[in-house]
Amino acid sequence: MISEVVMPQMGADMVEGTILHWRKHEGDPVERGEIIAEIETDKANVEIEAFESGIFRRAIHGEGDVVPIGEVIAIIAAAGDDISKYANGAAPTAAAPAAVATATAPAPMAAPSQAEAVERQRVSPVARRIAEERGIDLAQVRGTGPDGRIIKRDVESFAAAPPLPARAATPVSAAPQPLGTSRMRQAIARRMSQSKREAPHYYLLVDIDMTEAMAFRTQANEAMADGARLSVNDLIVKACATALQKHPAFNVTLDGEQMSQSGDQNVCIAIALDEGLIAPAILDAGRKSLSQIAAESKDLAARAKGGSLRPEEITAGTFSITNLGAYGIETLIGIIQPPQTAILGVGSVMPQAAVHDGAIAVREMMKVALSADHRITDGALGAQFLGEIKRLLEAPLLLVL
Repeated sequence: MISEVVMPQMGADMVEGTILHWRKHEGDPVERGEIIAEIETDKANVEIEAFESGIFRRAIHGEGDVVPIGEVIAIIAAAGDDISKYANGAAPTAAAPAAVATATAPAPMAAPSQAEAVERQRVSPVARRIAEERGIDLAQVRGTGPDGRIIKRDVESFAAAPPLPARAATPVSAAPQPLGTSRMRQAIARRMSQSKREAPHYYLLVDIDMTEAMAFRTQANEAMADGARLSVNDLIVKACATALQKHPAFNVTLDGEQMSQSGDQNVCIAIALDEGLIAPAILDAGRKSLSQIAAESKDLAARAKGGSLRPEEITAGTFSITNLGAYGIETLIGIIQPPQTAILGVGSVMPQAAVHDGAIAVREMMKVALSADHRITDGALGAQFLGEIKRLLEAPLLLVL
């Protein structure tokens, strides 16, 4: 059976992606679920899996090609399958250039300008974006990627190198560079503007006493192996996933007029990158233990920063958590990430005077804010959902029972 590999859509506003690297080459065997390519979108680098087993018969597009979503980029098939209809998408043969030879020598071409030379360079979109943001001349950068392609590490290495002595030059009045013009920032701007424009947000805030949760975390980390430690955010992810099982109205996505109710609690965690913010999902978090969530959270953050996320981690999220507690922020009110319909903003855990058992005592308190779409839920439902999250975090043994 012939299996067409297409450029996937990683978000409603994605229109094209760039093929960064083929993991498979023509003639290689492929197993279902195996990673065959890495692509780049506006928000992240993503690994593409094979949906069928077979032989990698043809790469329709090469590394560095920018391809519209839905377009076929490769063919996986059995050895005997006829794939001749895809011949037009194959790379030209070595003999092809001879067909354009003429008896008359062509007129000499002018040497390309520096700007034209840079434009013709094979540069990954991430590398080009970083270069633009840091004011780096790509003509000065040596590429170490496939076919000399300039990739992210090349630009970062160039930026970290000591500057060469400046040569005397005629002063030039440079126009100021606009801020926030990278592809990722543009994508964030589009999505957040869409959210505030289309989704009627309502907001609910509550204080959560995290004293017992912090003590539970300390005890758990003392018992766990090195490197497998719980963070406060892991407790919050588990509490939210469990609360979503009881209040599935907050696990709904809305795309235009199409409302979808997911049976899985795919909880997205916001991760700050140098280029902007990304929120991949911990898939099926409601059925995972705290230790599994802790391990997957660390792995997800590492792969997000390394550019090796999987498509479903970008597209399948049903609820988001954005946490600025590590920065000492007391209150964070998030913007819903379309097509999701709710997000929880989390502030720092801080010692505060609070009433506990009828007396004033110093307690570890945390403010959380629910932002939800009024088209799907209302304040009363939101209060019940937040109350469940609060109940679970204030009695943390409930997270492991």
